[in-house]
Amino acid sequence: MQLYAESLTEYKRLATLEVKVGDLLLGNFNPIRIQTMTTTDTMDTIATVEQSIRCIEAGSELIRITAPSKNEAENLLNIKNELRRRGYNTPIVADIHFTPNAAEIAARIVEKVRVNPGNYVDKKKFELLEYSDAEYMEEIERIRDRFTPLVKICKEYGTAMRIGTNHGSLSDRIMSRYGDTPIGMVESAMEFLRIAESENYYNIVLSMKSSNPQVMVQAYRLLIQNMHAELGHCYPLHLGVTEAGDGEDGRIKSAIGIGTLLEDGIGDTIRVSLTEDPEFEIPVCKNIVKRYSQPPQTPPVEGLTNSQSRENEFESSLKNKERNSKLAESSKSLSTGEGFRERLPYNPFEYKRRETFEVSNIGAKHPPVVIADLYKIEKIKHEDLEAIGYTYDVVTDKWNISDMAADYLFTAEQHLDFALPGTLKVICYYNTWLAAADKEKYFPIFDELQYVDDNIAKSAAINFVMLDCYSEGYPSINFENIFSKLKNDKTAVICLSSTNKNAVQSIRKMFIELAEKEISNPVIIITDSTHPAMEESLIHYAIETGALLLDGFGDGICLGHQFEDKKIHTDYKLLNSIAFGILQATRTRISKTEYISCPSCGRTLFDLQDTTARIRAVTNHLKGVKIAIMGCIVNGPGEMADADFGYVGSGPGKITLYKGKEVVKRSVSEDVAVSELINLIKENEAWVEPA
Repeated sequence: MQLYAESLTEYKRLATLEVKVGDLLLGNFNPIRIQTMTTTDTMDTIATVEQSIRCIEAGSELIRITAPSKNEAENLLNIKNELRRRGYNTPIVADIHFTPNAAEIAARIVEKVRVNPGNYVDKKKFELLEYSDAEYMEEIERIRDRFTPLVKICKEYGTAMRIGTNHGSLSDRIMSRYGDTPIGMVESAMEFLRIAESENYYNIVLSMKSSNPQVMVQAYRLLIQNMHAELGHCYPLHLGVTEAGDGEDGRIKSAIGIGTLLEDGIGDTIRVSLTEDPEFEIPVCKNIVKRYSQPPQTPPVEGLTNSQSRENEFESSLKNKERNSKLAESSKSLSTGEGFRERLPYNPFEYKRRETFEVSNIGAKHPPVVIADLYKIEKIKHEDLEAIGYTYDVVTDKWNISDMAADYLFTAEQHLDFALPGTLKVICYYNTWLAAADKEKYFPIFDELQYVDDNIAKSAAINFVMLDCYSEGYPSINFENIFSKLKNDKTAVICLSSTNKNAVQSIRKMFIELAEKEISNPVIIITDSTHPAMEESLIHYAIETGALLLDGFGDGICLGHQFEDKKIHTDYKLLNSIAFGILQATRTRISKTEYISCPSCGRTLFDLQDTTARIRAVTNHLKGVKIAIMGCIVNGPGEMADADFGYVGSGPGKITLYKGKEVVKRSVSEDVAVSELINLIKENEAWVEPA
């Protein structure tokens, strides 16, 4: 039976059908396409055209424009004509919510329409609904009646479609039957997909977006499993993390969600959703996609480039009811990951942290630790530790420790000539550790040969053991002896790294081998970057550590910046911030306020970037509090279901405030809404005064 990826231990792209969007081809081993979405008022033709051009010239291969009503849908013709008049033939995607008649207008104009199965026909009021099986099927027929006209128009006009499920806008009907789960997201899309296929329409792309990368990744994996099981083929996939936010955090969260799937060969087009001008999303997309820019490892799938032969093939397979019935039955077990646990020592459809024993503050139930790599600083001083969260007060002779203070410091061959903060410990090479006077603060790190040498002294508390994960050109190591020793060593912390191009697969392979050998030592994931530009390194770190953390692997991370040019200086403060940002985005260690902020679009009812900045400025000290900032109600209440407090545009100059899913204040003037949000946080005892 087909696993959700072609391989989990080496990079191979997933085979998907080919979809035509204007003159652009998606899927079937074509390059991974980059796209974005305009933030202008769709009725402002020139502003939308000019913003679209800025995005196209930055590298966007598709342009999505919101069409919330008939008027905006009709104006897409003016926008398209003006773009074509100026010489830009980039395909346009109409973004539809709530309004089927707007979708039917847009499908006759633009190259692609995006519909959200959660609100195209259904509504979301957070109501628990009860259906008998017969009543549920009646609801499906209601959807069929409303959705089929759009399918027929798309088929007639050669318009592509994205069936885009959003975790935040699952309908009450789906939520009532499947819960707020990745399985519910998959079934929401599959209902629409079955209707489309019954009309012999296959020019479809799918997406499973969420503001939570864990949920997003699980949903895409389940979707692939279900498509293969029920349909026997996989449609191209559009990847994205919704409401990722802005700045460093938005880039980290997007890179983790999108990159985790791309590492497994999953994904045919991507969009990074930042609360910034859309043209700023494109460089981030490029930095993500360039990791996978290589010739396809297999030729295009035969028979999938000719739409007529494809239609005949699908029509024939759909007539085989017995086959589809059996596949649909097997799909039920796939939805929970059953059947694959025998092949994998973990369940890729459900987050569960790898079980380990405790070594000091590493492993077991401890949150993942952060190791700061400062060995390149020739002589580490008090002030160097400010970058990793420790500030020394000379007058009081005391250390101030921030919420994002690293847990360990790697110094290689260096002893520090000052007293360390109470919570900070040092990792160094064996000979340096041996000479250290304070064996309670300094701990050794061994290579494979040193570790198995019984003649070399070891720490009674913590011993860090470096293991290379199958790097090309690395000396062959007999792991059996090492594994045997690790299994019986309750002081050993394993440090995994790989210099292979796709290190994620190599390190994952080692985690699988450790599980098969029943080795439960805690593991630190070490990731080095050779990119001089930190914006590229950020993407590299986020993907190579985040992809493993989302699968429950890793009890700590260490990020290194390696380069030969001595003129390039490492920004250690930023490096430390990235490490904690990765743990925050994977929800494995919470150290700061989390913002769920949408990227803005033509539906937005206030200046989202300015408002997000103002809210951040007064709340960024609230560790662990999740605040949602949403431009409108399309996905707002749903995506906010995971937030503690919400700030949502409800009309021109008007804001609705939420506590969780509950509306607390309606029609608050935008002038006082931030102050009212703070009051709401205080009323619910989640406020602390800034230090």
